[in-house]
Amino acid sequence: MKSDEASLARLMAMAQTGDRQAYATLLAECRGWLRSYYSRRVPPNMLEDLVQETLLALHQKLATWDSSRAFLPWLAAIARYRWVDQLRRIYRRKEDELPEALTSPAEEEAVAARISLESLFAQLPEKQANAIKLVKIEGLSVAEASELTGQSESLIKVNIHRGIRKMSAMIEKA
Repeated sequence: MKSDEASLARLMAMAQTGDRQAYATLLAECRGWLRSYYSRRVPPNMLEDLVQETLLALHQKLATWDSSRAFLPWLAAIARYRWVDQLRRIYRRKEDELPEALTSPAEEEAVAARISLESLFAQLPEKQANAIKLVKIEGLSVAEASELTGQSESLIKVNIHRGIRKMSAMIEKA
């Protein structure tokens, strides 16, 4: 069977009415779709657990799916929530572990660099500092930064250029 929207929606509707064979087929098809979805997002050792958690969530939310709506976006939303929950668990686990040394020389340099960068940004006009942060630090495109700030793309480019030039002058002066 092909895991397309119409087939999965039909299987889900049948599963909601109590058709065990349709439900088993639905779970098998969803398992394949979820493995593909998660294979790009999590390490291989976490893949199967996350797929199983998502299938369990699908089972628990079986009655909430509305047959007038698309099935795959509904499944993708459940999968995304399970993935975010997994990331939170990993983050908490790492947060609870105490490192052997509280900071390494590389971390100290990174903190010092961040403090220096923030002090430079504080001396720039807000629009220039914001444009540099969005495009050069956060990695947004000029178009995305333009949309976010309400400034034209040309103005974003000008603010970045002028801001970096001012920061360079401040660094040379110091």
